[in-house]
Amino acid sequence: MSEATTGGDEDDKIVTVNFKATESFLDEIDKTWQGRGFNSRSEFIRYTLRDAVEFPTFDRDELIALLAAEEESREGKTMDAEEARERFGTSDE
Repeated sequence: MSEATTGGDEDDKIVTVNFKATESFLDEIDKTWQGRGFNSRSEFIRYTLRDAVEFPTFDRDELIALLAAEEESREGKTMDAEEARERFGTSDE
């Protein structure tokens, strides 16, 4: 499935990296890479880590803030832009 490369130049040496994981997490990883058509666990982990480095998404604090904002919105604790302009005496001009 993946056409992922090492991401470095031709002279970039590939090294082995070890990490610890619980057996249950490793089982999840194995189900995921096999279900998505990767050729090996290593290929899947390289692809996933490269993607995380090249295209970082929310960090934990940003995700928590986003979830808190969603909860406030559902509870009616937020206001739309027009309400905010009126309340704080600003304009969109």
